[in-house]
Amino acid sequence: MAQGRTDIVENSIRQSIDAKQALLQDKGLVNLIAAVADELIHALRGGHKILLFGNGGSAADAQHIAAEFVGRFQLERPPLAALALTTNSSCLTGIANDYLYENVFARQVEALGSKGDVAVGISTSGRSLSVLKGLGSAKAIGMVTVALTGSDGEHIKGQAQYSICVPADATPRIQEVHLLIGHILSEIAERELASHDGVGTRQQASLGQLVPKLRQ
Repeated sequence: MAQGRTDIVENSIRQSIDAKQALLQDKGLVNLIAAVADELIHALRGGHKILLFGNGGSAADAQHIAAEFVGRFQLERPPLAALALTTNSSCLTGIANDYLYENVFARQVEALGSKGDVAVGISTSGRSLSVLKGLGSAKAIGMVTVALTGSDGEHIKGQAQYSICVPADATPRIQEVHLLIGHILSEIAERELASHDGVGTRQQASLGQLVPKLRQ
């Protein structure tokens, strides 16, 4: 019994390594991730924001990545504008009830997105209708559109300017690579923007600068 369990552990780790190794060896995908990082930096520098969305585990990834931008990844720097469209339960349930679930992200994108913002839609299958419609609304507004999906991501390519189709088929492995990509994007944006005094037109003091003022 114990041996069987360790086999599962080793096999899962090996599969995860294989998926990430395949990503590393695909220079086209590596360059695509770097290009998306450039788009994020350009948007944030211009005072724009990042909207992220997905379902299930992809919703958790959207929230995780947004938190890395708003809080911090590794460096002290001003907060960066990123919002996961998966956290307001009243908004999600209200839209789903009144306009069908497929519109839960599209409606929020239309309300919160602006030209020059970046929309990141996450779908392991590439077939999630709510994510497809969210990206479609972002595209119509003039936002930069990014899709994170798996190897079978043909359905989502038509809605995204940048489609990062990770070289994996199993949902857990795809999600693990998506999180890695989210961390890479966070690191690149943070390193670039932490070296500047402000982000976009909104000069923001760090929490360390604000606290002494609040105590005065």
